[in-house]
Amino acid sequence: MPTFTVHEPPPRKKAPKTESVTAPERFVFVRDGFHFWAFVLTPVWLLVRRLWLAFFIYVIVTIAVAVGIKFAGLPSWVQTTAALIIGLLVGLEASTIRRWTLTRRRWKNLGFVVAEDREIAERRFFGAWAERAPETPAVPVEPGYAAPVRRGAPSSSDVIGLFPEPGNPSPGMQR
Repeated sequence: MPTFTVHEPPPRKKAPKTESVTAPERFVFVRDGFHFWAFVLTPVWLLVRRLWLAFFIYVIVTIAVAVGIKFAGLPSWVQTTAALIIGLLVGLEASTIRRWTLTRRRWKNLGFVVAEDREIAERRFFGAWAERAPETPAVPVEPGYAAPVRRGAPSSSDVIGLFPEPGNPSPGMQR
């Protein structure tokens, strides 16, 4: 079953000072595991995810490997195999690359969730998150009941609790 890590963005620079918690709709869920599109279309996947530094590292490594293979005089199938291996490595480590980039951008890792897909992961995370959050009502709530009002002084025949005074038989009991 897939595991998702949950990341909270840093507070916005132009956010009002009253905003203490980041909006939950900005949270990012990163799935662990192999990413097929990161393997097949590595540069496009990196650019779509806005992983600029990882893209530049990928381009530099790919060019360096291609130049090294060319200078070594190796056949062209070696260059194709090297490109497949680099793509496979990016596909396997795609989630790590995303988490690394989010950490560099000062996103906070809130934890992880185990779920079948992203939607279920979001439900589980936000359900547990809502339970942990302290409930602070904006306006103090008045109790919905009032204290009992006693009119007059207590009489000797008043019953306190469920039993009458000792020595006085209860009206329902016959001896």
